[in-house]
Amino acid sequence: MALTRIGLAGLAVMGQNLALNIAEKGFPISVYNRTTSKVDETVQRAKLEGNLPVYGFHDPASFVSSIQKPRVVIMLVKAGAPVDQTIATLAAHLEQGDCIIDGGNEWYENTERREKAMEERGLLYLGMGVSGGEEGARNGPSLMPGGSFEAYKYIEDILLKVAAQVPDSGPCVTYIGKGGSGNFVKMVHNGIEYGDMQLIAEAYDVLKSVGKLTNSELQQVFSEWNKGELLSFLIEITADIFGIKDEQGEGYLVDKVLDKTGMKGTGKWTVQQAAELSVAAPTIEASLDSRFLSGLKDERVEASKIFQGDYSTGLPVDKAQLIEDVRQALYASKICSYAQGMNIIKAKSSEKGWGLNLGELARIWKGGCIIRAIFLDRIKKAYDRNPNLANLLVDPEFAQEIMDRQAAWRRVVCLAINNGVSTPGMSASLAYFDSYRRDRLPANLVQAQRDYFGAHTYERVDMPGSFHTEWFKIARNSKI
Repeated sequence: MALTRIGLAGLAVMGQNLALNIAEKGFPISVYNRTTSKVDETVQRAKLEGNLPVYGFHDPASFVSSIQKPRVVIMLVKAGAPVDQTIATLAAHLEQGDCIIDGGNEWYENTERREKAMEERGLLYLGMGVSGGEEGARNGPSLMPGGSFEAYKYIEDILLKVAAQVPDSGPCVTYIGKGGSGNFVKMVHNGIEYGDMQLIAEAYDVLKSVGKLTNSELQQVFSEWNKGELLSFLIEITADIFGIKDEQGEGYLVDKVLDKTGMKGTGKWTVQQAAELSVAAPTIEASLDSRFLSGLKDERVEASKIFQGDYSTGLPVDKAQLIEDVRQALYASKICSYAQGMNIIKAKSSEKGWGLNLGELARIWKGGCIIRAIFLDRIKKAYDRNPNLANLLVDPEFAQEIMDRQAAWRRVVCLAINNGVSTPGMSASLAYFDSYRRDRLPANLVQAQRDYFGAHTYERVDMPGSFHTEWFKIARNSKI
């Protein structure tokens, strides 16, 4: 057998699909998994899916030696300790100049630690975000490689063919930057995804709970929305979900799904990083809190018994107007959510000196990934117009769109509140916009309070310098 072009270790569904994708694009690939049955399963799939050049190995030594030099091995294993274990297994057989690529959802600092450790051994290392789920891995994901640029150049020809292809903007891959930037960008991508999903769920809730739309009507509405400015993968699959009947009973499957949302941690990491960087990300944070609250199913059931009652206003609702208002509210909220995600990336890039290109990130998210949307083209153009844009909200096009939609946005949030329907994502987005657009906030009072009880000092609007006032003494003297 001739030497293969690349290797892949870790053959759960994502690993299998990415290996088959690479092979299908004309690159012979070696595959390895600690559980050998997965190796055989992958090779069998390769035969069934077109006699693809996938070669399986049951031990790490023969796996590594089957790859042409300089060797490149992609790992797709669970983040954390399993990655370190896999690296140790592979590195024992790799030689100076070989390269390891971690394609999992890894914490960016772990990637930086591993890159440094590999460098000391003469090995190259990349942390590569892979978005698109199982379908994306097989047919074209969005790829976010960061770390050794030399390592990226080793594999660039493969990634350019394996990534999702968007007709007007090319392959959905680019070299992100140094260190753990690829993993960091993928993490924030997932945080934005949390926000997107939450906002869509709230749109559904308002339309169903207040507008009384049926699943059939909801499918029609979301299908229609997917023809305009909301055109996206998540809107498309949402429309699909509303049309699927329950095969094990009557009615629609979506109504039988337990209202508890799982998570794997990247959304939490995003919110933690926003806090570390002092970046406001209330929409993404609200989406995370909503998942936490969804997990309290038993408590919510008991609370619903205590707080029984009809919270609806009972007022008639114009369905057509509500549908249009919710569409506009969803779009305006979405702008805020993406603005927050981009600001997190921008702040981290500045802190670490990564020099990340935000417009290029929007470009590679246009295809393959979970948040792919026509809207991303607008974001790319905004950053192309002004790479130093302070916030997406102040881009002239987005600013006008927000202004055009804010009346509908406010109507939806007020309607939801008055009917007892929680819209934490939309409400947080609106509050973010209202805070950001004001030249003066009540923060002056908070700072005065801090100076009162903790002598934290304050600045004045009418003169330079730092000031402290003995508020307590003045207040007491004035009462005498």
